[in-house]
Amino acid sequence: MGTDQHSPASERAARVEEMRRAERTRARRNRVLAVAASVVVVAGLAVGGVVLVRSQSDSDGGKDTAADAKGGSGHFTTGADGVRTWSGKLSRTHVSTRVTYPMRPPVGGDHNPAWLNCDGDVYKEPVRDENAVHALEHGAVWVTYTGKARKADVDALAAKVKRTPYSLMSPYTDQDAPLVLSAWGHQVSVKSAADPEVDKFFAAYVQGEQTPEPGAPCTGGVMK
Repeated sequence: MGTDQHSPASERAARVEEMRRAERTRARRNRVLAVAASVVVVAGLAVGGVVLVRSQSDSDGGKDTAADAKGGSGHFTTGADGVRTWSGKLSRTHVSTRVTYPMRPPVGGDHNPAWLNCDGDVYKEPVRDENAVHALEHGAVWVTYTGKARKADVDALAAKVKRTPYSLMSPYTDQDAPLVLSAWGHQVSVKSAADPEVDKFFAAYVQGEQTPEPGAPCTGGVMK
């Protein structure tokens, strides 16, 4: 589903390889920028900020805290079909730290350089938002559910995900509804696996027009 199904296999392979090269180039660029930023920060600390940083480190006990990386500013606008569309621009910077997203589950924003495998993958345990968002950037639909979801619905949705490339599924404790479907910039809550919106959402957003990186792979990433 990553490219036109009527295109020759060679064209699809060339497109995927081109997307992979772009991914590697962007990752190298981000590493260079990160190194440059680190040099600036170190210089600033040498001028006089060391004491402040040390006091902040002591106050949080050395625990890993969420970074200030942006998930994107804006708000959801709900359409007549119930699909919520994020109104603001969603940033796409690669970061190695945690991201505080303005929506849960997130539908875009800064994310980890490694995407979460999304080739019909069903995860039994919660996954990292930052890796899942990268999968959304590649055009995946992410199905999430809470403990309030009915087992029959969870099983039926898992079966659908398993037979759908560019999709994934995982439990998610902190969301407003028992069953939620997310794509880059879009999200909908459904009442059950039989809700007509499930098929509509998959048809519209699996490698849909919203995809920032159409044809980018959903394999070869991380699996948790």
